[in-house]
Amino acid sequence: MRQPMNADARDGRDEMAEFAEELKQVERRVVRRVDPHPRSAMVIAGAVFVLLVSALLPWMGDAAGWQVLLGQTDPALKVGVLPRLFGGFALFFGVLLTALTLSLRLWALAWVATLGCWLSVMLGLLSVWTRQTVFQAPGPGPGLYVAALALAVLGIQWFRQSWSRP
Repeated sequence: MRQPMNADARDGRDEMAEFAEELKQVERRVVRRVDPHPRSAMVIAGAVFVLLVSALLPWMGDAAGWQVLLGQTDPALKVGVLPRLFGGFALFFGVLLTALTLSLRLWALAWVATLGCWLSVMLGLLSVWTRQTVFQAPGPGPGLYVAALALAVLGIQWFRQSWSRP
């Protein structure tokens, strides 16, 4: 025959149920987070710095990256949509979302940063290609190449962080 539980046994079970629920909540928080190695975080921060410096370098002719992004270039340069789009993607995914992801360390944001950086790299390569095919206009400048390379480094680093989750 089953004996009724005393108050101490019920309290023990309630405490264990609370502890199990708290343990599940901690597990959910840990699974959603990504913890970059300090060296990787420094590489990511360095790539963001290089990306910001590339905005000061000429992207086409004498026009710097920030001028291309803001549309303040000489009309004779024939700046198309792709370089401006690349500048916007580089700023959003390469600088803003990367900083947000490093701050919040959320796994889902790391994947968005990964995909956004690689999309930006593709836009950068297309921007270089379109600048090389424009008739009687200056070709791509060093800033455009440096920006695409910095975004490739960011894409690789974020992919390593995103893929490392068990």
